[in-house]
Amino acid sequence: MIEFKNYINGSWVPSASGRTFKNISPANNEDVIGEFPLSDMDDVKAAVSAAKAATRAWQLMPAPKRGDILRKAGDIFTRRKEELARIMTREMGKPVFETRGDIQEAIDTAYYAATEGRRLFGYNAPSEMNNKMNLSFRMPVGICGIITAWNFPVAVPSWKILPALVCGNTVIFKPSEDAPHAAVIFAEILEEAGLPAGVFNVLHGDAEVGRAIVEHQDVKLIGFTGSTLTGSKIAATCGQMNKKCSLEMGGKNAIAIMDDADLDLAVDGVLWGAFGTTGQRCTATSRLILHEAIHDEFMAKLTARAETIVIGDGLNDSTQMGPVINRSQLERIEEYVRIGREEGATCTLGGERATDGDLARGTFFKPTIFTGVTRTMRIFQEEIFGPVLSVAKATSFDDAIDLINDSAYGLSSAVYTRDVNRAFAAIRDVEAGITYINGPTIGAEAHMPFGGIKGTGNGHREGGWTVFEIFTEWKTVYIDFSGHLQRAQIDNAE
Repeated sequence: MIEFKNYINGSWVPSASGRTFKNISPANNEDVIGEFPLSDMDDVKAAVSAAKAATRAWQLMPAPKRGDILRKAGDIFTRRKEELARIMTREMGKPVFETRGDIQEAIDTAYYAATEGRRLFGYNAPSEMNNKMNLSFRMPVGICGIITAWNFPVAVPSWKILPALVCGNTVIFKPSEDAPHAAVIFAEILEEAGLPAGVFNVLHGDAEVGRAIVEHQDVKLIGFTGSTLTGSKIAATCGQMNKKCSLEMGGKNAIAIMDDADLDLAVDGVLWGAFGTTGQRCTATSRLILHEAIHDEFMAKLTARAETIVIGDGLNDSTQMGPVINRSQLERIEEYVRIGREEGATCTLGGERATDGDLARGTFFKPTIFTGVTRTMRIFQEEIFGPVLSVAKATSFDDAIDLINDSAYGLSSAVYTRDVNRAFAAIRDVEAGITYINGPTIGAEAHMPFGGIKGTGNGHREGGWTVFEIFTEWKTVYIDFSGHLQRAQIDNAE
């Protein structure tokens, strides 16, 4: 069995306690990928010490030079793309064609962040006084704790880690214990690209080490992707400690399909949005809202296509949908299927584990569709994080928008229509951080802001130019060369 280690101060080291955990493939529960360190507070202290020692020199390196290192990292990600894709598929399940895209997102983010090293612009403004200049600059925050989920083990960390680094911060990265191997490769790539020791550190483990990172007084910022429950606890701790945090949490995303929509195009979008990554995306299409005039026709088309989805090991080229991440999540999905039936919805497809042949060795669940769903049902309101689609009827465009907005979450949304007026009304009225017109709820691009409202986040946006707001502090500078005291309006009543 391969024994993996933490990455602290440029070296691979075991956990201080010597404790480990096993990483098991969800496609084959007999396939043990390796043992990883089960880190604790002692490991966090070591990583923080390394990051503090590296901070000053890293911040003094010009941002364009930091960007050059990230550009090299993008080249190495490109070179190792196929290898890393297969590693990711083995440990978290989604098909290789999806994990290739996961890595491409990191490649694009590396190149984008590299160029932003030359664009960390401040703002200058005219002073109200003679012979005085007003300037502003972006300054690094310090040590950043990055904690991410397993479903995008390279793309999502790259959204946080690479911008944090180009801004001059040092990083302690805690990946999910369900997808730790990808984080090892992430560290290898940054090291090969020339990142100095201590600037980037990886600590493996469970909630214990995550909590220790959040609570350490020298970690000045937390970037988190995961559940709303955990994110809320992190926000509370960060609030008490007066540290910055950026939260990307749950979603209950909806596609609304109007009576004038291209139905075949919409079927393609719903299938990809609901069953891509086995429905295990924060942006996954969990709710489908159909105009009553096209409901039956659309459901016939959708069901016929969903029945043909090929389930299997993501390493097989024929596989279209992989396993659920682990047994606990499989049982959670089964519980929601039970709840949906109890609430009176009709399970028209799936609703059970897939256990034929080799599938019995993994945690596979069939594509599942509920019809007759109403807005008060739990399967309409609560995040399931699996291949379960809840279908509700709308009587009109306005009713459809109201159903989309009837959610505690507000991450992604989509409306299919040929009517440009409806499209712009949806853009204006849907309560979500992301809205697609004639596309599914998944498919964010690396150079655009990503994030949501309500229970989905705390107002920050990853991706694009907006992520650099998270990982920098503003410093305002006044330069007075008048040679005498001048009072600003706050001190001058005249």
